[in-house]
Amino acid sequence: MKTIAELQKIRQETLEKVNLRQDRKGTRIVVGMATCGIAAGARPVMMALIEEVNKRNLQDVVVTQTGCIGACRLEPIVEVYKEGEEKVTYVAMTEERARKIIADHIVNGNVVYDYTIGAYEK
Repeated sequence: MKTIAELQKIRQETLEKVNLRQDRKGTRIVVGMATCGIAAGARPVMMALIEEVNKRNLQDVVVTQTGCIGACRLEPIVEVYKEGEEKVTYVAMTEERARKIIADHIVNGNVVYDYTIGAYEK
């Protein structure tokens, strides 16, 4: 059982994360988790993203999920929203690719164009 103080701390931390999403500050990584995404392997991709963010102690990065993004044949889909930049959509994601996205795009600022929807469609 948690104490009131522990619950209040959890509530405050959660509110800060929610505010981060609403204000569009920092970086948001959104994973398509509709049935099509889950069937294609989105759950392990999302867990790899979360693990990598936590391992690197990235404070301004939030990993969230959404429903259908609308391109089921390209699942698992991950969208990256970095403050002040355009959205980047990654497709056909794997756990390995997810870890590379964190290292290259999120940490070092280099979009991994080979995994983007534009490269996939060529």
